[in-house]
Amino acid sequence: MNARSAPEAGPSAGPDEVAARMAELARVPVLLVACDYDGTLAPIVDNPDEARPTRESVAALRQLAALPHTHVAVISGRSLRDLAALSRLPEEIRLVGSHGTEFDVGFAGDLSPTQRARRDRVLAELNDIARPDQGFIVEPKPAGVAFHYRRADPDIAADAVDQVLNGPGRAEGVRIKTGKMVVELSVLDLDKGHALDRLRTDVSAEAVIFAGDDVTDEDAFARLRGPDLGIKVGPGPSVAHTRLDDPQQVAQALARLAERRRAWLMGEHALPIERHSLLSDQRTVALVTADASVNWMCHPRADSPAVFAGLLGGARAGHFSIHRHDRSPPISHRYLNGTMIVETRWPDVTVTDYLDCTDRRPYQPAGRTNLIRAVEGTGRIRVEFAPRLDFGRAPTGLHAIDGGLEVSGAAETMMLLSPGVRWDIIDDGPHQTAVADVQLDGTARVLVLRLGVHARPYRSELTEADRRKVTAGHWQNWVDGLALPSVAPEEVKRSALVLKALCHQPSGAILAAATTSLPEVLGGVRNWDYRYCWPRDAAMSAAALLALGSTREAGDLLDWILERMEHLPSPEQLRPVYPLVGDEALPEAVLPELAGYAGSRPVRIGNAAEHQVQLDVFGPVVDLAWRLHEAGVSVGERHWPVVKAVVGAVAARWQEPDHGIWEERRPPRHHVHSKVMCWMAVDRAIKIAEHLDGRLAALWRPLRHRIAADVVDNGWSDERRTYTTAYGSTDVDAALLWIGLSGLVPPTDTRFVSTLKAVERELRDAQTVYRYRRDDGMPGTEGGFLICAAWLIEAYVLIGQLDDAAALFDRYLDLCGPTGLLPEQYDPATERLLGNHPQAYSHLGLINAARALSAANGA
Repeated sequence: MNARSAPEAGPSAGPDEVAARMAELARVPVLLVACDYDGTLAPIVDNPDEARPTRESVAALRQLAALPHTHVAVISGRSLRDLAALSRLPEEIRLVGSHGTEFDVGFAGDLSPTQRARRDRVLAELNDIARPDQGFIVEPKPAGVAFHYRRADPDIAADAVDQVLNGPGRAEGVRIKTGKMVVELSVLDLDKGHALDRLRTDVSAEAVIFAGDDVTDEDAFARLRGPDLGIKVGPGPSVAHTRLDDPQQVAQALARLAERRRAWLMGEHALPIERHSLLSDQRTVALVTADASVNWMCHPRADSPAVFAGLLGGARAGHFSIHRHDRSPPISHRYLNGTMIVETRWPDVTVTDYLDCTDRRPYQPAGRTNLIRAVEGTGRIRVEFAPRLDFGRAPTGLHAIDGGLEVSGAAETMMLLSPGVRWDIIDDGPHQTAVADVQLDGTARVLVLRLGVHARPYRSELTEADRRKVTAGHWQNWVDGLALPSVAPEEVKRSALVLKALCHQPSGAILAAATTSLPEVLGGVRNWDYRYCWPRDAAMSAAALLALGSTREAGDLLDWILERMEHLPSPEQLRPVYPLVGDEALPEAVLPELAGYAGSRPVRIGNAAEHQVQLDVFGPVVDLAWRLHEAGVSVGERHWPVVKAVVGAVAARWQEPDHGIWEERRPPRHHVHSKVMCWMAVDRAIKIAEHLDGRLAALWRPLRHRIAADVVDNGWSDERRTYTTAYGSTDVDAALLWIGLSGLVPPTDTRFVSTLKAVERELRDAQTVYRYRRDDGMPGTEGGFLICAAWLIEAYVLIGQLDDAAALFDRYLDLCGPTGLLPEQYDPATERLLGNHPQAYSHLGLINAARALSAANGA
């Protein structure tokens, strides 16, 4: 029952240190900002009833509370009713009264009869001690009574306080809290520290900022931990981390925090998506920024947990950065011609990055990934190595080894070989980061991050130059064998390399994209994981490469699909999406630890689309088999079973509703595009059967006819003068262009031309085309899909509008990033490229559009 005394030591520093710490905390995914009221938000005044918060503080708190994933609270010794009346703060700011005991206005009703009686006795005794004419104020509260003596004569006040402490303050069950010119007697043993813990838990805050001026605020300061920040306001000893002089400085600090947090959450400083370049060894992928920071990499596969996830969570989520010591920007960032090797150059420093492809040679053990970073020049550089295991969810330690560093806590060995580099290892919460300053002397410094069970050093005659040569040859030898179109050959070459890089060579699967959760709208929730293989998307990617003369990807993918079918009770149960290896489920989960690109949350892993029915998957798969057959590769015993199984699946299910190509999270419908793809599966199967089994071709022709007739009869809307998204609907979607692109109707068909015009009129916006413009049950909007623009280009060519096709294609090329890469979408309103990156759809669309234009030009 003794009064709590403040610690003897006190914080130093001031506004500059507070600003620096707040700049760090502005980037925390979920932040709680809590303050005391009197002396922190409101200046201390003689009459407590006249204490009003400064306008600047109120404005800053409002701004913070309006930001996503930012929670604001005021924890005061005042009663909750008094606090609400005086502060007049909006409801989105949580108010907690009576030193943390009062979260709700009706709180007093929760006291036991004994506690209420004890509180009433304390009130009566304090009224006996206090004389209003001597400047004392007795303030009843729901769980106690406050005795104010600020306006009393000091000698008289000292005697009165002694009576309070040694009278009612010694009663059983009474807790004493002392503050600035106030003594509070409470019948509950709760304090501001308990309140702060409860708020932290309620909002799942990852860091807390608390500011207070009173002795009672020390309870809250004592509960701070990890990255939290405690700010003592005014003089006096404290366990807080730092100090500000008065409420005006608090208001200024909160305003700066609001500005910095808004800038971070809204992505004002997020590097544009297209300014990331892809690295690949065809087992996993990585992204490197235009300023030489590896901020995305998963291990051991592209669909595995990330080792570097700074792309989705900032520097705290993991990165491997190299920059000049003065942080000046590079003067160039490019791919070496015909490769997936990236070069970033300053006037006196060059960084060359690649994922080592030499493991196809017998002297390199399998099952390992080598990220190689070769640094040459004469400048001074800083290297920061900050791996974060499992998206940063697992503590990641570092320790020095001979010639480098080893990562602690990983399931498999991870080590950074860096001969001659001296590292400083810095604690960063549950993780560690290594930093090195290096003066280059003209000789190359090679940093090799080895990941995998065989990562420990072994004898090898290969130098970095050898590895670079082999890796460059891996890509160049392949791309040199392609038959490039006359239209945009360099852009097609880069797109082909991207598709090849997204191929998972050990399994034959092809990624839809290299990343997860890059947003379809900045700050929105349309963030999905595309690091998997959709048989439909993969078949279209393989078909684009096949059209350029590369057959291996098509054969490998069909083998992969056959393996998936062999594990199914029936082929019609082929799922829309699979992991790169195996048949495991892909349960969709959220990673609250990551703030998301430009504050776009949630960050998701897994994909719930695996549970959908998407009948359109069958068409591209058989179309790929047919194209492989047309290219002179025998379908025969390897892939003919896939074709027959798919036709059987179509026969069994084509009349069912499904979720369609756009994977809307709404009830299934009879999507026209899905029916067209079922028709295409049977049509292409018939074309193959005409060479392999005439009996089956004859058996399948009636099925093809029935599906086509059904689409023509039920997909057309006389009222809209267009085919519509689904039977009986009135809206259109860009996938309707496949009615003509597939060959179900000829390009001269007036209904197809009318549908093209409807898509153009309702879905095209400048150089992009939206999938649809209807309510799909998800909040927010999205950008236009680049693949849809590519389909429109092909459709223009099909109906002879070559000038329109060429003009739109030129604008499509304008969207390519500095190194030729494309994400999924473009938003003409914000002029931002959006979505996962790089996106297979966008690059196969570029290839197909260029080939269509080239063919139309007779080349």
